Amino acid sequence: MNFSIRLLSLVCFLACLGPISAQRKFEQSKTLGFTLGTGYYLGEMNPTSHLKGRFQPGYGGFLRFNVNRRFGVRAALNRTTLLYYDSDSNDPWLVNRNLHFRNNITEGSVVAEFNYSRYQIGNTKDRFAAFLFAGLSLYSHMPQAEIDGIWYELQPLGTEGQGTSDGGERYATTGFAVPFGFGFKLNLGHFSALNFEWGMRRTWTDHLDDVSGLYASLAVLEEEAGPLSEMLSESQIQREGSLEDPDGQMRGYGGLDDRFAVMNVSFTFRIDKSPTTCWNR
Repeated sequence: MNFSIRLLSLVCFLACLGPISAQRKFEQSKTLGFTLGTGYYLGEMNPTSHLKGRFQPGYGGFLRFNVNRRFGVRAALNRTTLLYYDSDSNDPWLVNRNLHFRNNITEGSVVAEFNYSRYQIGNTKDRFAAFLFAGLSLYSHMPQAEIDGIWYELQPLGTEGQGTSDGGERYATTGFAVPFGFGFKLNLGHFSALNFEWGMRRTWTDHLDDVSGLYASLAVLEEEAGPLSEMLSESQIQREGSLEDPDGQMRGYGGLDDRFAVMNVSFTFRIDKSPTTCWNR
């Protein structure tokens, strides 16, 4: 008798697992997305102002696995261009420093997403959802500056004395970052949707703009790194006092890591077969 009861209990348990597994499979999906957007940064040329800069177009793509209607995991590859000029600042000291940079950043990331409300692409009952995301990314960058229409890579030039007798080692052009932010998902049909997203990248570098610490000796730069390094290191409109060489004077803030943000619009579509058109809850 006890064996019969145990057998019946096991059969009932297995019978319950079937609908749970089917429901979980019903909620899972894979989506592919293509993005267009722009970005900005916070650093020596833009210390505190969000949504400021000479915005440049960016693009990318991602693959998302939706675990259920609340959670998803996304792998993405993005290209973001930053372009900033001291001359655009309202700070007289920055305007007088008169530096600028361009940086094309390539970033690969994996993030987890959490939907505030239940959402499923194509589901007529789940048309809209806000979401949060956070994860880890690996990026590469190379700041540049322009003279007479030609853009030169700054890291090899050691504009703050890196690689010369006046400074330390050259900074890395790859690094890890923590992307985090929020967005919105809007269904367009049974297989497509629009995503709107803002995300900040917390980095551990102060050299997205090639500006970090103190001015190097212009004489040392000219002799050991070349005249191009000297020209791109210092371009103040008016130097402090009567000094011809700003060696040791403040060029950047030092110790404050740069950050950059990405804003984009994504067109996404489901790449696995829709399990049903009934969309029962």
